[in-house]
Amino acid sequence: MSDAIMDQGSSAVAPEKRESLWTKAFHKFTRDKVGMISLSVVGLYLLTAILVWLGVIAQGWDELLADGQMGPTAEYWFGTNINGQDIFQRAIYSTKTAFEVGLTVAVVATITGALVGSTTGYFSGTWIDELFLWLMNCLDCIPYYLMVAAFAVALADNPYAMHIAMMSCFWMGTARLVRGEVIKLKNMEFTEAARSLGVPVYRVIFKHLLPNTSHILLVEMTLLFITAIKSEVILSFLGLGVKDSISWGLMIAEASGEVTAGHFCNFFASSGMLFVLVLAFNMFSDSLQDALDPRKI
Repeated sequence: MSDAIMDQGSSAVAPEKRESLWTKAFHKFTRDKVGMISLSVVGLYLLTAILVWLGVIAQGWDELLADGQMGPTAEYWFGTNINGQDIFQRAIYSTKTAFEVGLTVAVVATITGALVGSTTGYFSGTWIDELFLWLMNCLDCIPYYLMVAAFAVALADNPYAMHIAMMSCFWMGTARLVRGEVIKLKNMEFTEAARSLGVPVYRVIFKHLLPNTSHILLVEMTLLFITAIKSEVILSFLGLGVKDSISWGLMIAEASGEVTAGHFCNFFASSGMLFVLVLAFNMFSDSLQDALDPRKI
C-alpha cells in the first residue's frame, strides 16, 4: 500500500513536459488561415519552379511558335509576343528564374549576416566589432542600384554578377539584427556558464548563441527571398539582370513597348504572377514572424 502511495505521490509531482518555441510556433501558424493560404500559394509557385527545372513544363518558352503577335487563344492562353513566342510559357519559366535568384541570394546573405553578426556581437566593443561596423556603414553609404551597376559592369561576362551584387548588400541587415540579439544573449547565465567551463569561443558562438537566433534568421531569410526577387525584376528591366534566360523583369521591359500599341497580355502575365507571389510571400512572412515571436506565444 505504501508503494502505491509513493507511486501516486511521484506521479503527482512529475513535471509537465514543456513545449518548445518551435512546437508552439508550429501550432500557432497552422491555426492562422491567412498564413496557411499564403503558404499554399507559395508552395504552388515552388512546385511550378521545380517542374520547370525538371524539364516537365514551359520548355518551349524561346521557340517561335506563331507568326508574330497574337491575342489569347485556346492554344496560347496569354497570346504571343511580337516574336511569336508563347507568353504563358515565358511567364511560367520565369518562376524558375525567380526562385533560383531568391533562394541563392537569401541563403548566402543570411548565412553571411549570421556569421558576421554573431562574431561582432560576441566581440562587441572590441576592434573586431568596430571594423565590421565601419565596413557596414561604408557600404550603406553607397546607393544600392549604383553598387549593382558597378558589379554588373565589372563582372560583365559573369552570369552571376547580379547575384554577387545582391549578396554583397543584403547581408548587412541580418548582421545588425543578429549582432543585437547576440549582445543580449552573451550576458545570460547559460553563456557565462559555458565560458566558465572553458568552452572555446567558436563553440560558444556556434553551439550556444547562433541556435538561439534561428527564429530571427528564418524570418530574415523569407524577407530577403522576396527582396531578391523584386530586385531581380527591377535590374532585369533596366538591363542589368538576367541575360541568357527569361524573367518577369525582361517580360515587363518587352511589354513597355507593346502597351503603347494596345497589347497588354505580356504585361499582365508577368506583373500578375509577380504580384501574386510577392503578396503571398509577404503574408506568409508576416504570419511566420507572428508565430515565432516569443512575446505572442
